[in-house]
Amino acid sequence: MKILVACIGNIFLGDDGFGCEVARLLRSRPLPEGVVLKDFGIRGLDLAYSLMEPYDLAILVDACPRGAEPGTIHVIEPDEQAGVAALDPHSMDPASVLRATKSMGAACPVLIVGCEPADLGPEEGKIGLSKPVAAAVEEAANVVERLIHDGAGLTVTSRL
Repeated sequence: MKILVACIGNIFLGDDGFGCEVARLLRSRPLPEGVVLKDFGIRGLDLAYSLMEPYDLAILVDACPRGAEPGTIHVIEPDEQAGVAALDPHSMDPASVLRATKSMGAACPVLIVGCEPADLGPEEGKIGLSKPVAAAVEEAANVVERLIHDGAGLTVTSRL
């Protein structure tokens, strides 16, 4: 299998840097052949182009507010029926990227490993994760590894 692990986030917005920290941890672990690990940061357009490549599975890792306790890890399957979005490089949040790439024919299944943030920061300049989110980085990396090794066999906890 060819699997993309796409970590997303802005390190200058507190817990929004969660995906970047998971990427840092995963870089120190051996990943199976065929797994491509990329830290996209805030480069949504690059993520969109990568999702157009022929992957068997894409796993996105990001801060994901869902109303749970901070540090809670969610495995989410995006709603395939979400509306079509134009590719606008100035507003390429993960949901917009997924809608745009689906409308352009991207066919690989996507799962999101999301962490409930405690603090996304009111403005740029807040570097570092909150304690509960920092404590969840290893759990998220373990979930990503299980998704890779089990062929996405984990139960999806919710839909986006």
